[in-house]
Order: sequence, then structure tokens, then C-alpha cells
Amino acid sequence: MGVPRFTRPKTPATDSPSPYLYVANCGPAVGLSYDTIASVFNTFGQVKGIYAADESGTRVIVSYSEANSAQQALTALNGKSCADLGGRSLHIRYSVIQPNCEAESQQVNEHIPVSLLDSEVNIPGLYLVHDFLSPQEEKELLAAVDERPWIGLSKRRVQHYGYEFCYGTRNVDTKLHLGELPSFVSSVLERISLFPGLNSSTSILLDQLTVNEYPPGVGLSPHIDTHSAFEGLIFSLSLAGPCIMEFRRYLDGSWVPDAASSAYTKVENVVNCSNLVRRSLYLPPRSILLLSGEARYAWQHYIPHHKIDMVNQSVIRRGARRVSFTFRKVLRGPCQCEFPQYCDSER
Repeated sequence: MGVPRFTRPKTPATDSPSPYLYVANCGPAVGLSYDTIASVFNTFGQVKGIYAADESGTRVIVSYSEANSAQQALTALNGKSCADLGGRSLHIRYSVIQPNCEAESQQVNEHIPVSLLDSEVNIPGLYLVHDFLSPQEEKELLAAVDERPWIGLSKRRVQHYGYEFCYGTRNVDTKLHLGELPSFVSSVLERISLFPGLNSSTSILLDQLTVNEYPPGVGLSPHIDTHSAFEGLIFSLSLAGPCIMEFRRYLDGSWVPDAASSAYTKVENVVNCSNLVRRSLYLPPRSILLLSGEARYAWQHYIPHHKIDMVNQSVIRRGARRVSFTFRKVLRGPCQCEFPQYCDSER
């Protein structure tokens, strides 16, 4: 059923006792591993789990089997220096669990093993190439887009080339051609044609580019790029900052796209979480990701809304900005994919 989700406590520490504690000034961002935290809190009773309270890395939820254990820990540790936790003074309150599957869509990635290589993710059609660009090429691309006007969205900025992506309709209007892709991505397009994993006979004619700028803590909601909007190859180039990208597939088709929605279809309600398979992949700066086949048509992808990510027990901060270049080919005609249960296109 996934990792539980907890609400941020709104009452004083002495109110509403529960088996769950919200512990501030404690977490991987201040040098305390979950194992270290668990070893301290286990002295008061059985700890069922340690979870991130938010994206900061400095606040955790300690989940006990019994409320009495939580009460003892709160009394002994709240507001006091703990030698076993580096002498830090902890600030503790009770917390409350949210027992619904929808909360799974907001969980931090510590609870999913993070892969560094595409082969470790084991999703057919997914490929990741590290160091696709040099640091100088990255700098030049960032300078090029910063000279162009940005479109402000609620939490990030975007630029569109070739065809504008319409967030209202979640699609592109093929009658409104913005022109050829800009010259500053010509070398990128040429290198993409040699991308590993592609059949030598595959024709790559990309005509739509969306540039996204993500400030710290901003991610991307779970979605599958709508089948009826774009063809089968999607390339995403990561610049400036790293992130974690998670992939999800509903094995029995418990999630299917709304036929009226388009290229940014996302989950509104997660149902039957036991049928949800999740994978997580680290995208370093200057890497490029290819979604094709099953990875493109059947797996949702999303970026958690965090300021930090946990990668093999290491804290990775997102940085001041992350800029992605997403290259796609606009589809003309119905989709012919092999995944009709996820397809919105009328056959």
C-alpha cells in the first residue's frame, strides 16, 4: 500500500497523543541518517518506520507501534540536547496519519530505491546517457534560452519552439507553427540522431521543443504525454541542476487517461495502490533521457516537489534552478501504439 502520509501537526505537543511524532531539527540534511534516528527512538519502544516530514531533510516522522512509546520519547527528548544525535535539540509534536492511497503520489523518494543507470530501472524503452553535453555546451545553451522571453506559469517558466504546448487543452495546435527549432539546439539534434538504443533505420525528425525552468522545490505532476499529441520518441535534456524522476505503471489498467484530456494527463486519484509499480532514476546535469516504447506509452513519469533528494544515503540538493529541454515530434493522425489501455487516440 506504499508509505503512509502524515499531516503537519497543528496542536501543541501535549494534545492529541498518537503513535506518530513530528521531529524537527532532525534528518539527513543535518547529517543524521534514518538508521541513527531509529536507534535513538527505539529505546522507547518499537519504531515501525522513519519518514521524511517534508522536502527540507531537517524534519522527520517517527512512527511507533504504540502511542505510549511515542509519549515517552516526546517527554524524554523534546526541547533537550541529544548526545546520540550530535547534540542537537529536538522539537517534537504529535502527528496524524492520512490513511489514503492518494497520498502516495506525494511521497519523497527515499522510500524508493534510486537507480543511477537506466539498466537498473528495467523499463523497456527507457535510456539515459550521462554527460551528453560538456559543461561549456551546457553554459551556452542556458545563455541562449536566457536571452529569449520566458512564459510564466504558476510555479515555473517555459519556452516553446516549433509548436506551442497549450496547457488549457493539454495538446498542440498543428495549424499554429512557430517555425523551425532554434539554431542553438542544432548540435543537440545532430547528436540525438546517434542516440544509443535506437534502430539505425529509425528516422528522428523532432519538431517541438519545450524548455522548462524549475526553481528549487518545484517538480512535475505524474503524467503520460498524451498519445494523440506526440509520436513515440521523447528526449529530455537536463541542465543546471539534478533531480529524481519517478516512473509509475498501473499493472491492471486501474488508471486510464480521460479521452477528453491530452498531453499532460495526470493522476487525480490513485486507486488500488497495490497494482502500482514504481521506479526511480537520478538525472544528473547534462544527461539526456529517452522515453520510447513501453516507457513512453505505458509509464507515467514525474518529478517530486522536493528541494533535496536522497540518492544512496546521500543528500543531493536541487540547486538554484533546473532547466530541461524536451524534444518531441507532433503526431498527425491516430496513435498506433500497443498500449490501448493508456491511449486517448481514437483508432
